[in-house]
Amino acid sequence: MASEEYRPLLGPNTETELHAAGRPSQLEIYLSKVQNHNLYLATFAAVLGPLSFGFVLGYSSPAIPSLKRSNNPELTLDETQASWFGSVVTLGAVAGGTLGGYAVDKIGRKLSLMLCAIPYVFGFMIIISAQNIWMLYLGRLLNGLASGVTSLVVPVYISETSHSKIRGVLGSCVQLMVVIGILGAYLAGMVLEWRWLAVLCSIPPCFMLGLMAFMPETPRFLLHQNQQPEAIAALQFLRGPLVDHEWECQEIEANASEQEELSIAEFKNPAIYKPFLIGVAMMFFQQASGINALMFYAETIFEEANFKNSSAAPVIVGSIQVFFTATAALIIDRTGRKILLIVSGLIMAASATVFGIYFRITLPSPSNSSHLRLLNTPVNTSFMDEGHSLAWLAVLSMSFFIVGFSLGWGPIPWLVMSEIFPLRARGVASGACVLTNWLMAFLVTKEFHDLMVLLTPSGTFWLFSSTCLLNVVFTIICVPETKGKSLEEIEAYFRRPH
Repeated sequence: MASEEYRPLLGPNTETELHAAGRPSQLEIYLSKVQNHNLYLATFAAVLGPLSFGFVLGYSSPAIPSLKRSNNPELTLDETQASWFGSVVTLGAVAGGTLGGYAVDKIGRKLSLMLCAIPYVFGFMIIISAQNIWMLYLGRLLNGLASGVTSLVVPVYISETSHSKIRGVLGSCVQLMVVIGILGAYLAGMVLEWRWLAVLCSIPPCFMLGLMAFMPETPRFLLHQNQQPEAIAALQFLRGPLVDHEWECQEIEANASEQEELSIAEFKNPAIYKPFLIGVAMMFFQQASGINALMFYAETIFEEANFKNSSAAPVIVGSIQVFFTATAALIIDRTGRKILLIVSGLIMAASATVFGIYFRITLPSPSNSSHLRLLNTPVNTSFMDEGHSLAWLAVLSMSFFIVGFSLGWGPIPWLVMSEIFPLRARGVASGACVLTNWLMAFLVTKEFHDLMVLLTPSGTFWLFSSTCLLNVVFTIICVPETKGKSLEEIEAYFRRPH
């Protein structure tokens, strides 16, 4: 297709031109001719990384009970060792987020994603061949390293290969594949022994490595590296043959040409520090909402509600997450990011409040010895045997909390992180966001017991409720709506004075 006369998308009259004289804009004409099937293929290849990540997170739930019952004393986990087996992944992910932030800018999005398949597979191989507990820890640490890189690189890869019309749907698939992986590990763990489960978990990263070898690097990274022919070839693959690929290259270059290498001094620039602070704050709030604490209690709550099969709880929770994360992915480009974040935060705040009320009603007084036993055991068993007429309230409030999280604060922070950063700051800023997320995940998980002692269970969940309300206020005041905007338009938004 012959190139039309170049006309930038980011001009001051862009919105007016969309409807002037009833004619479609150049962007609308361009998007109407785009063929998305190869873009879907590239996205599928990339989200095998989050699927692998989900298998890593879900693996510990069925593996720990099996390892506790192991006949080999060198591989038998006690409570403390089981806790570290589950949580050492977050420490590896902290390192992976830092490494990924460097690699994504130096060697590119595609190669970073391909290379992270190696610690995934090696980690599971070490677990499969483990002869002692330290080999289990090492395998989980490598899994965590790969997960940290994946959680940074995949959202960036998808956002930079997508166009504004479907970027929200495709970006939301990251969290969707994570929860599908978690659910898959739960289901497979019901029938597979821990070594065979590790074999199964090592398959998705192998497929990711093979498929990504045939996918293109992102056009924006290629243009940033002054590789215009390769960028046009990537666009030809991603957009199909019917569109003017040079025109989109010009759009990207018009923005990229103003960019130089990022320096520390530039963090005084509002176009850098504003999206940086928004991204880091969103990752902080995602984990401070208390999602991991609630998941901590899931099995006990379902047992109280007469779900006698303990494996039913994680499967039911995982199914809720998958369904509502998929729902969010389907509607996000129509409703927008902000409204889903607000609705999500309100649902979570209300649910956590009710959860706190439930604990206030059902738990004995703090001076009671059964309460002390509760606070010194990882799972509440002190009042489980009695059963309580309000057990349904706990199940309902927990379920609504997970629904709320899955609709907004689960998938959207990762999507917004991949959209709001300038190209030259994308690696560093995304690395800081991933680092914040995993550090908070580790701290909330490890300090949850101390919070329960200090504030009581009801006070702890009321604290989470207050954090969720703060999420809503933060979203209303600080988070920009990115629905329907190109990455270049979002970047221009932060460059304008407000």
